[in-house]
Amino acid sequence: QVSVLYFARSAELAGLRCETLSVPREITSLQLWEEIVKVHPRLAAIRDQVVFAVRQEYVLLGDQLLILQPGDEVAIIPPISGG
Repeated sequence: QVSVLYFARSAELAGLRCETLSVPREITSLQLWEEIVKVHPRLAAIRDQVVFAVRQEYVLLGDQLLILQPGDEVAIIPPISGG
């Protein structure tokens, strides 16, 4: 089980700021994103813009293998606009 934190637009789309999800211990970053989108399909709208962080380290969506520990934090951070 990992803690998923949603920020800004991802929190709006998911309808919450954090939750605990059960995912496989060994999973690629893209598979992890797909597991989250299964629970919150509306997040698919920001797939190409989202920044993903696992244990406070940025991760690209792709085939990078993650070894998750119970209680790890996964943050979904959409692009931040500003001037």
